[in-house]
Formats: sequence, structure tokens, C-alpha cells
Amino acid sequence: MKAVRVHEYHSDPKIDDIPEPELQGPLDVIVKIGGAGVCRTDLHIVNGDWAEAMNPDLPYVIGHENAGWVHAVGDGVTNVQVGDTVILHPQPSCGLCLACRAGKDMQCENAFFPGLSNNDGGMAEYLRTTARACVKLDPNTNPADVAALADAGITAYHAVRKAVPALHPGTTAVVQGAGGLGHIGIQTLAAITGTRIVVVDRNPDALALAKQIGADETVEANGTHVDAVLDLTNGKGGDVVFDFVAEQGAENDAWKMTAPAGYMYVIGYGGQFTAPTLDFVAGEKNVIGNIVGTYNDLAELMVLAQAGKVTLHTKQYPLDAALDALHDLDAGRVRGRAILVP
Repeated sequence: MKAVRVHEYHSDPKIDDIPEPELQGPLDVIVKIGGAGVCRTDLHIVNGDWAEAMNPDLPYVIGHENAGWVHAVGDGVTNVQVGDTVILHPQPSCGLCLACRAGKDMQCENAFFPGLSNNDGGMAEYLRTTARACVKLDPNTNPADVAALADAGITAYHAVRKAVPALHPGTTAVVQGAGGLGHIGIQTLAAITGTRIVVVDRNPDALALAKQIGADETVEANGTHVDAVLDLTNGKGGDVVFDFVAEQGAENDAWKMTAPAGYMYVIGYGGQFTAPTLDFVAGEKNVIGNIVGTYNDLAELMVLAQAGKVTLHTKQYPLDAALDALHDLDAGRVRGRAILVP
């Protein structure tokens, strides 16, 4: 099969012909990929940013936003069968540790992360995962239309879901970055909260899209955006600020846009957040990290997606054009999410 593999860091991946994955355990599932999302994390992987944390053996297949059709199942699989349309939670979990039993999939003690850890991902024709990762979809669903919800979608949804108690009517949520994750966050805010939504982005096209999908106000990130947000909130700032950028100084802008006793959710990464401790104490501000989401988050998000309340804006590429997709994403030429279709 064809697969996109990283051979060395700081160099473009290669498209290789490799053997198809095989079942290795009773709960394994082989999925024929119908769509694989291209994520900024893939750019970080290629750059070697995850090498120390995950230490995968090179070369390996990247791709952690995957959907498709069940191709083969292990003897112990009962929740899906061959032919089912599925979207895959990006990190299969064991179901037995205390974290799993508390519903904290991302803290599973025995998890693996195809496309990120030392396990091949889904930028390929087939992927090996487990039954616990599979969310069954309406058979009429096109996997390419929903694949990026598997990571970008639940990452954004997870942050908004955690913030719901602070987003009652009369509050203001500020979304910094209306790209691949941010545009899902905006739709989720509109679907499950009564908050006013203010979106900040440097790209006019992204702001135009934000208006179409639920933003009440938009602000161009042109150097005056912090003051503009403060003006829109009577000098207070957002009750909750979702930072989908968190690099090149945006992470510190997010802090300045957060109201006293407010919440700053850090979803993007790559920058360095700093703030005087007095600001924490006097302002009673809260900074909360956010990584991916739970299986239940993905199941809930798919209910919204299949009801038409959350829609991915995508640009599709054939698998052979994976490098074009990665380069376009890196250059900011992708509105929404890039999707590889084998």
C-alpha cells in the first residue's frame, strides 16, 4: 500500500510502498482509510518537535485524523463489523486503568497514538487501530468529510465542553485563530452555549468564514486587536478566551484579552507563555491546557456533525499529493482542514 512516512526530521516525508497492516490482537481493527486529516501537529512531527516525547522508530507513517471503513476485525471485536463506516479516536486506550475508568482517555496509562507514537498512522491506504477507538457512523457518511473531526474536531470541542459552565448568556467568548481548529470551536460555541462569540484572526477570509458560521463580532489581528477586544467588552476582556494559535506572541495576547476571574484555554502550541504572578493573584485568572478529547467527546461531536450543526470546511488532496498539502498548510494556504484521500 502507499503511505506517507517520515524518514528523517527537518526533511519532507516520502510516499512509500509498504505492506498492509495486519491484525495483532483480538481487539484490533484494520480500517480502510477514506480520509486522513493534515494537521499542524504533523508539521511539528516533521520538524522533530515530538521526537523526544514519543521517540518513534523512523521511518514511520504519520496521520492521526482518520475515518474510513472497517476492513478486518479481531476475534474479540463486537462493536463494529467489516463494512461499517467509522471515525477513529486518535489515541486508542486500554479501558482498564483508573484514568480510563474515569473517562480520561488521553491520560490512559497504556495508550498508543498512531501517527504520533511508535505506531503507524493513517496517511496510508490502511490503518491498524483497536475496537475502543471506533465510533460507528451513518453508512452514508463520506469519511473524507469528517476525518479531521477525529483530532481537530474533538480538540476544539473538548475545550468548549469544559468551558460551558462559564459561558452562560451574557458572557463573551473570544476565539483567537479561526483556522482548522478554531472554525470548529466557533461552531461548537454557537451550538451548545448562549455566549457572545468574538473571533480574532489576521486573515480577512478566515474572519469572513467566522461570520458565516456563528461569530457575532470579528477583529483583525493587526496589532490593535487586544485593544479592540477590550473595547468590545467594555474594557473587561473575554470571560473565556480560546487560544488556537499560542505562538509568535499570540499566547500573551490571549492573556491580555482574558477578563479578571476569566479563563484562558490554551489549545495551540509552539510559543512561550509568560505572565507576572501578581496578575494571577490580583486578577484571579485561570490558564487551562487542552489536548485532544475523550471518546465521549468524539461521539457527542459526531451527533452535532450529523445534525449539520458543525461542518468541516476542507480542501481535499489525493494521497500522492501529501507533500503539497503539508506545504500549503505550512504556508497558510488552507482554509479549514486539508484532507488526504487515498
